[in-house]
Amino acid sequence: MATSKITYNGGLRTTSVHLKSGNEILTDAPVDNKGKGEAFSPTDLLATSLGNCMLTIIGIAANEHGFSIDGATAEVTKIMGEQPRRVTGITIELHFHAQEYSQKQRSIIENSAKTCPVAYSLHPDIQKTISFNY
Repeated sequence: MATSKITYNGGLRTTSVHLKSGNEILTDAPVDNKGKGEAFSPTDLLATSLGNCMLTIIGIAANEHGFSIDGATAEVTKIMGEQPRRVTGITIELHFHAQEYSQKQRSIIENSAKTCPVAYSLHPDIQKTISFNY
């Protein structure tokens, strides 16, 4: 079964529908590539997916080990290269605000983040810089 359906809306914009839930994501080409930059670009979504995946996998591990990461955030910076135009780097700053974490919990958090499925799916040439702020 398909995961999503994407419609080209014109004007360098698309709408993606998650078929199971009906949730939608609008994309727009970035300003530096002939778009208006009024929504996530496809490469923004690629970079953002890494942060989403990290927080999700950390959340699963935290639940399994009896602690919470509720309120954690990720700030994502996408770095573009030229010739060919592509994502060459992603910087993720993870922030954990809710509580103090033991060294064991920090190890669980950091190992989980680095082994999320999106991290494994990205080409090794894409530089991933991850910082953990407790």
